[in-house]
Amino acid sequence: MTTTAVVPNDVLRAVRIGMRLSQDEFAQAIRRAGDALGEPNDASKRLVQRWESGQTRTCRPAYARALEKATGRPVEALGFSLAIPMARVRDDGTGGHDMESGEVGSAEAAAAAAPELASEYSGIWLSRYEFYSSSRDEAFDCKHHVLLVQRDNRLTAQSLPGASTNPDSPLSLDLTLDRNVVTGTWTEQTATDGYYQGARYHGAIQLLVEPTGRRMAGKWVGFGKDFDVNTGPWELRLLDRSTGRASVERYSVPPA
Repeated sequence: MTTTAVVPNDVLRAVRIGMRLSQDEFAQAIRRAGDALGEPNDASKRLVQRWESGQTRTCRPAYARALEKATGRPVEALGFSLAIPMARVRDDGTGGHDMESGEVGSAEAAAAAAPELASEYSGIWLSRYEFYSSSRDEAFDCKHHVLLVQRDNRLTAQSLPGASTNPDSPLSLDLTLDRNVVTGTWTEQTATDGYYQGARYHGAIQLLVEPTGRRMAGKWVGFGKDFDVNTGPWELRLLDRSTGRASVERYSVPPA
């Protein structure tokens, strides 16, 4: 009989810690969010514990909506087991690289099929990418402190609360490691009161891991409003090997 390993949801735990909430306070926030949405729920400390421990890897739609309202982040950026997105072009009219998503498979299945690797890349990383805005005729540099978690050959990264140079723009990465090559997708939710007015961007990314294991550098790819393909540099630099509470709180601030 095959036994499925329980994988803790370190991303959700990091988001909760970044909000300075205990598990009980987090459950209360979810209940308040449900009430505000007109969808009361019974979120409890025990439920939060099951989510964070990995005993429960998915959540019902009502809880997903409450989680999104309570955290300000899309549920797929909270570490739950969801389908891997595949991009479809959509014109966002801003000169950006927005795409809609479709489902191409199970993230759980991909992880289960992966060979076992040491969890050597887990930690707090500085993410930095550059993009050119055609509507503003200017290049921009964006930074986030992200919590990166490795499970076998899968790397998932989520920006820490309040830890970006662009306020309220949570970033998530879903990556696969093949020796020194990292390939996957990225998603960023822009601020509702920012230039891109809450637009949600998707794209692909490929990075090469340096021999030290402390830096990954490569390119992102995304689509623009004229159905052209945009690209730019992206790098991740290791800041702290720890994923504990103290490290999460220390880096839940905008990068210098």
